[in-house]
Amino acid sequence: MDSKLQIISGVYRGRKLKLPPMARPTQNRARIALFNMLESGILDNEGYLRVWDAFAGSGAFGLECLSRYANATVVFTDVAPTSIKVVRDNLAMLGVGARGTVIHADAMSRIQSIGAESNLIFLDPPYADADLGCAFVAKLGRVVADGAILVWEQEVGNETNADERVWRVLRDKTYGRARFLILQKI
Repeated sequence: MDSKLQIISGVYRGRKLKLPPMARPTQNRARIALFNMLESGILDNEGYLRVWDAFAGSGAFGLECLSRYANATVVFTDVAPTSIKVVRDNLAMLGVGARGTVIHADAMSRIQSIGAESNLIFLDPPYADADLGCAFVAKLGRVVADGAILVWEQEVGNETNADERVWRVLRDKTYGRARFLILQKI
């Protein structure tokens, strides 16, 4: 599918990304704002970034990290075969090699293994299933290391919050129909 979705910064800036059919991609403007927030003191990109794009779709969040941060590796998970193919195609187009790993799996089933090893997690579950995001955040909070950053995209009008005993809210911003809740594991 031809799209206007593209990498917004870094070594792959301007590269157009493929989209799976029926995708609901986060708009370029919102991703720009999100990464500006992350880079304004939230994200310590001096160390090794182990990124998980949990409900990958096109893989735009993880691909942006690969473009911006030479010290990043990204694991992409999705249950939809079409999304997995699109992420693989996007990775091949960028030529990132072993820095990107694609796993055809339910993100909930991989929290114990992938979540425990990640220090930056992008959570963008289907808007129609808000309970899925809540369950993911609760389960992730039991395994992720202290200090890990979680970016949780939610639909405006269907917002929910994380357990404040487990997660500290660093930012809470709305862009169009998307709410970004940036959390840090306590």
